Parts: sequence; structure tokens; C-alpha cells
Amino acid sequence: MSSQPELILSALDVERLEVMLDSVSATQFPGKASLLAEIDRGDIREPEEMPGNVVTMNSSVRLSVIDSGQTFNRTLVYPRDAGAAEENISILAPVGSAILGLSVGDEIDWPMAGNKHTRVKIDDIIYQPERAGELHR
Repeated sequence: MSSQPELILSALDVERLEVMLDSVSATQFPGKASLLAEIDRGDIREPEEMPGNVVTMNSSVRLSVIDSGQTFNRTLVYPRDAGAAEENISILAPVGSAILGLSVGDEIDWPMAGNKHTRVKIDDIIYQPERAGELHR
């Protein structure tokens, strides 16, 4: 893909992520600079202005593998919640930070075992806190 997809980020997510990233070193999280760059390029909106088709923190997302059509669900969470459920993926995981701010229909490279990648598409936002009216500050 030659151009990066548009990112739409919740101001509340950005605020919480920046606080979290301030407490994590680049050694602890090698993707720190990349995530900060993604935040910098994102279109930041107030939670009540978030489109319902965008991946925000704590969103549950249905994804499909382009080559096989296989689908799977993931929930984007903060590191403290990553182990709470098998489908949870931490924002500190490369793929977690890669899906933040993407919209239904966007595609990304998904890392796999053996240093391989596959192309994955965001099919649906099953749950998004902002769409559900959870706009907590």
C-alpha cells in the first residue's frame, strides 16, 4: 500500500495513551516512537464526535484475512487488560497500535509466525465505547 490510511483518534484515547507512553521507555516498548508518530498524524476528535466505524481503545473489531477470507475478532485494550481475554490485543503490540484509528474497510499487514505477514481487512466494529455512549473523561 503506497499511502497510509487516514487515522481518526479520540481525544480521550490520545490523552490516556500519552500519559501511558510517558511512563514507558523505548526499551520497554520498541514501538513507542511509531505509536507517537501515528498519534501525531491522526485527526483527533472529541469522543462524542467519533464516527462509529473507527477503531478506538476498547473497541471490539471483526477482521478478515484477505487471502483466505477467515475472520476473527480482537479487542484493542490497554496493557493492563491484555491478558483478561484471549481475543484482547494490547495497544503496545505492533498490530494493536496499527489498528488504532483505522476505519471499517481499511487493510493492514498482520504479523505471523516465522517473520511472515498476511493482509487483514477491518470488516466491522462490533463494539465501540463512543458509539455505545461511553464518553467518560
